[in-house]
Amino acid sequence: MTEFLTTPQGRRIAYVKTEGQGPTIVFCGGLKSDMEGTKAIWLEDWARAQGRAYLRFDYSGHGGSSGTFEEGSIADWHQDTIAAVTALTDGPLIAVGSSMGGWQALLLARAMTDRVAGLVTIAAAPDFTEDGYWAGFSEDQKAQITAGEPVFLPSDYMEPYVVTKKMIVDGRKCLVLRDPLNLPFPTRFLQGTADTAVSTETAIRLLDHATGPDIRLTLVKDADHRFSDDTCLSLIGAAVAEVIARAG
Repeated sequence: MTEFLTTPQGRRIAYVKTEGQGPTIVFCGGLKSDMEGTKAIWLEDWARAQGRAYLRFDYSGHGGSSGTFEEGSIADWHQDTIAAVTALTDGPLIAVGSSMGGWQALLLARAMTDRVAGLVTIAAAPDFTEDGYWAGFSEDQKAQITAGEPVFLPSDYMEPYVVTKKMIVDGRKCLVLRDPLNLPFPTRFLQGTADTAVSTETAIRLLDHATGPDIRLTLVKDADHRFSDDTCLSLIGAAVAEVIARAG
């Protein structure tokens, strides 16, 4: 059943929590996705079958949470993630993040290294506001953003993305590929080679940049950005199980 949490910033966050043994698996969804997505629900069922604690939630401006997407930013959604984890979980965490949620999972791991015991990302998109949006903008689009006017970008999966000045500016406060990124726990990156939203090069860049004793990248030939067919979902479950086992 969906419940609601009010964050220290006053945002109302929708969430569903499954009780069970730890470590708690926390699912961080993608940009403009919500906690009713295929991967979030499949992993909840998987966790329940394993008797594992599990948390899925909607960032502000997503799903059943308060606010609009256009009002939000990577920094706001990081605050939402920290608020949800702090208020709703205890003890060790396994952070699982899809696309933008992969960036959020990395931010969570950096902010709460003492609690994160393992990490799994699916088509992680770290720093995409800078390396994807801003780097790909024309001079006219950059001028629009600087003037406070939104830029609309087409999407393969839904209506156009609205990119705001806040999204770009706040994104720069959350970059993870410019400074050391130590992941001192079992970490698994999953990436499809047919992904048109996040490139294999991005996955390899993340692998090369991160440091830690147990980090692996799995490339799945012909898998797309959704990474939601039966084979991919099974790979997600296997990665989470492996991380939990290796976390001890």
